[in-house]
Amino acid sequence: MKPTLLVLVYLSEEHRALVSERFDMIYAPNEGLGKDRSNGAAQIAARGSDIRVVLTNGTNGLLATEIDALPNLELICTVGVGFENVAFDHASRRNIPVCNAAGTNDAAVADHAMAILLAAIRRVPFLNSGVRNGLWRDDIPRPPHVSGRRMGIFGLGAIGRQIARRAQGFDMEIGYHSRTRRDETGFRWFNDIVSLADWCDFLVIAAPGGKATYHIVSTDVLNALGPNGVLVNVARGTLVDTDAVADALRDKRIWAAALDVYEGEPTPPARLLEFENAVLTPHIGGISPQAIHASVLRFLENAEAHFAGRSLLTRVN
Repeated sequence: MKPTLLVLVYLSEEHRALVSERFDMIYAPNEGLGKDRSNGAAQIAARGSDIRVVLTNGTNGLLATEIDALPNLELICTVGVGFENVAFDHASRRNIPVCNAAGTNDAAVADHAMAILLAAIRRVPFLNSGVRNGLWRDDIPRPPHVSGRRMGIFGLGAIGRQIARRAQGFDMEIGYHSRTRRDETGFRWFNDIVSLADWCDFLVIAAPGGKATYHIVSTDVLNALGPNGVLVNVARGTLVDTDAVADALRDKRIWAAALDVYEGEPTPPARLLEFENAVLTPHIGGISPQAIHASVLRFLENAEAHFAGRSLLTRVN
C-alpha cells in the first residue's frame, strides 16, 4: 500500500503522474501563506490521520496547527530551497524531518540574477519599450557598462557562489557578507551589509528569509550603495524594505533596483511601479523546466531514503 502524500503546491500533470507512482497523492495546492489555504485545510480535515508526507514550498509552508492536525506525519519536503514558512521548530519537536530541494535550482536563480542586473544597468526594459515608440539612441543618456565593476553578494551560499562565478565572467571584483566566512573563495569579506554596500557597485541579495534578515536592506544600506548602485534581490521579498527602495529611487540615491521577489507577493509592489528603473519579475528566478524537474526528483529521493531508513539528502532541521 502506497503512503499518503498531501501536495500543497502546483505540480504539472507530468509530475503529478510521476509522484503518483509512489504515493497515494492528495493534490490540494494552496495560494500561499496568508492567502487562500482552503484546499489544504479541507483535505487535512478530511484525511489528516492518513497523511504521512507533505510536499509544500517556502511560500506556502506548513503551519504548526496543520502539523498538529496530522498525527501520522513523518516527513515534510519543500519544492525549492526555501522553507521559511514551515513551522520548523514545531516539526523538530515532533521529530519530523524537514527537507528542501537544495542544489536543484541554483543555476537558474544565478542566471536570472545576472539577467535582471544587466537589464537594470543597461536599461533594457526602457529601451525595448522606447524603440517601439520611435526612440533612438541619440535621444537618451548612455547607460553605463557592467564589466570590471564591483559586485557585493549578501549570502554566499550555493546560489551566491554561482552568481559570483557568472560575475567573474564580466571581470567583476567580488565581495561578500555571509553567515559563513569562505576564505577559500578568494573573495573579499565584509563584516556587515552596510560596509559591503558602501564598497560595491551592485548589491545582490541571496540570503535566506526569516526574522534574522527581515528588512536587512534598509535606508542605511541603500544610502551606502549610492547613486550609481544597483540593488538585486533573488532571495526573499522580506529582506528588502520596499518603501526604503521606493524612496531611494525617487530621490535618485540609487541607480536602479532589480527584484525577482518582493513583499506581499503575488501582489505587485505598488510603490515601485512608477519607476522605469525598477525592473520587476514575478518570482521566476528558480523556475525553469529543468530546475522544477530536478526539485521533484529530489523530493522523491528524500522520500525514498526516509522510507528505507537511510540518511536524507537535504534535511534542514
